Amino acid sequence: MKVVVENLTGTLFFIQVGNDATVAELKREIEAQENLPCDRLILILDANGNRPINDDGSGASLVDHGVRDGSHIFIFFNPLDDGSSQSRGFTLPDSPSW
Repeated sequence: MKVVVENLTGTLFFIQVGNDATVAELKREIEAQENLPCDRLILILDANGNRPINDDGSGASLVDHGVRDGSHIFIFFNPLDDGSSQSRGFTLPDSPSW
């Protein structure tokens, strides 16, 4: 099956995998073709509801997740774990005391 993959910059590319391919196999194909780290990929299936395609280690096929030939998948990335426990939230500066 051939799926359309879209990254954060809006670039589209195609990945060809077998009809019985697993989530892990798709991630490895994306890594090989686009040089993206498969262990950080988050896949979202755009099928009228934007469902995540989870790789829970069960070996479930893409078809089990609703992926079909021609499906559109968005990729995102897990942030790097730098070992810090600090949150990277946005905080407003202190208000001036006029």
